[in-house]
Amino acid sequence: MGWLCLPEVAATSKVFNFSAGPGVMPAAVLAQAQREFLSWNGSGLSMLEMPFTGEEFKGVLRQAREALRALLDMPDNYHILFMQGGASAQFSLVPLNLLGNARLADYIETGYWSCKAIREASRYCGVNIAASSAGTYFDRMPQSWHLDAHAAYCHLTSNETANGSQFHGIPNTGHLPLIADMTSDFLSKPVNVQRYGLIYAGAQKNIGPAGLTVVIVRNDLLGRARPSAPAVFNYQAQAEADSMLNTPITFAVYLAGLVFRWIADMGGVAEMERRSVQRSAQIYHVIDTSDGFYRCPVQSAHRSRMNICFTLANEGFTTRFLSGAAAQGLVNLKGHAVTGGIRASLYNAMPDEGVAALTDFMRRFTVEHGCHV
Repeated sequence: MGWLCLPEVAATSKVFNFSAGPGVMPAAVLAQAQREFLSWNGSGLSMLEMPFTGEEFKGVLRQAREALRALLDMPDNYHILFMQGGASAQFSLVPLNLLGNARLADYIETGYWSCKAIREASRYCGVNIAASSAGTYFDRMPQSWHLDAHAAYCHLTSNETANGSQFHGIPNTGHLPLIADMTSDFLSKPVNVQRYGLIYAGAQKNIGPAGLTVVIVRNDLLGRARPSAPAVFNYQAQAEADSMLNTPITFAVYLAGLVFRWIADMGGVAEMERRSVQRSAQIYHVIDTSDGFYRCPVQSAHRSRMNICFTLANEGFTTRFLSGAAAQGLVNLKGHAVTGGIRASLYNAMPDEGVAALTDFMRRFTVEHGCHV
């Protein structure tokens, strides 16, 4: 059977995607991309076919950058780069681009992803663990930092997707450039960009499809790259080439631009934060009032609003919980492979009805199985 002869498959029920990544995308954005897929803007060409050197794509990239700058009220002394390789590539690219002549960098150790960033950075320089919550099994974000005067920068992970913890306030690093991996909470709340030297975020949470990475870098941090840094991963080279030193991920940039405009239409990042606070509180309330049936290991003041991680008092019920939830259209709730348990990711595009459906299922599951804890 040829591809064009395949019958349409109608959805039999509503499905809510709680995946940690790639995560749920706005339905309105997907619908617009579907309408424009075969002929973008009446051009007769799909965005997948657009040459990146053409004026059409240059306009799409420019509009996406301007929309993001407006969302974050970003000063003019910051460049926005659209890069490839995901946030994990930035674990190497940050030290390669920002160390300059320095031999040391500060890192904040808060969970699975910050540990990966630390291991990668240690290949290029000495790493000072300026703060860590490893001693309490990453159940909180550290409050006391001990920065090294000789460090080139201080790096943190603003939200730990595997551990379910999040910074809700950032200490002042003074003259030391603060570098933030914001992959999983980028655009979920207002950010004072001027507090940071560099922000990076993989797209597959609140921005768009996997592969694209947004890098926001302050102008004075450009030009520090080591000679060994590949040209296509050199921040200054990409800034000078308008993120087109090599072929960018054109379709991902196009989708990101649609998402930026969707966020603006919904009320901006302040509205995303309001919804995030409200929706995460609903699930945490079910956990905290379950008499121990559900357990969240993270201290309440440090809990993530993006990735709610919890376990069941009876671990034997985990598989039953996941299968029962999937039968109700609540999919991709399995916890990270390292931490296990359950993880509900509430990115910007998660509809309120998805959260309501999950909390309803959690309560019913408690009633049905609570006596067997």
